[in-house]
Amino acid sequence: MEISLRKGNEKDIKAVFALIKELAIYEESLHELENSEEEMLKDGFGENSIYKFIIAESGNEIIGLALYYIAYSTWKGRCLYLEDLVVTESWRGKGVGKKLFDRVVEITKEENTNRLMWQVLEWNQPAINFYKKNGTKFFDNWINCRLTKKQLDEF
Repeated sequence: MEISLRKGNEKDIKAVFALIKELAIYEESLHELENSEEEMLKDGFGENSIYKFIIAESGNEIIGLALYYIAYSTWKGRCLYLEDLVVTESWRGKGVGKKLFDRVVEITKEENTNRLMWQVLEWNQPAINFYKKNGTKFFDNWINCRLTKKQLDEF
């Protein structure tokens, strides 16, 4: 079956959120998922949208997603941050992730950004192997940091 890519829209949010849940389960982090379809609609559409996404489809079935946004580096300037690249389990290993990743690279160039950035869990060997094939540079001298909403509220 043919795989096609297109720009995501509001009608896709239900399927997008299902893919995000699938990713959270795969990463054993469903308990950390605090976002909602409503929040995604609010944050992704309208005059202050903060992210965009590409959908992979086969027929009328949404089988993959690449969600990204423009970030800024004081050293590099405009950057594209790939928040999630998700392919539903039954379609993994069939080239869907490669098509999505290649499209994100194209968008990075189209947006005139200086770098494409993302994270991968250290135990996710299939994803690490995929990114290695694409010439990705991995950093072991950087530590990811974050404060949760609860921590921010208590700060």
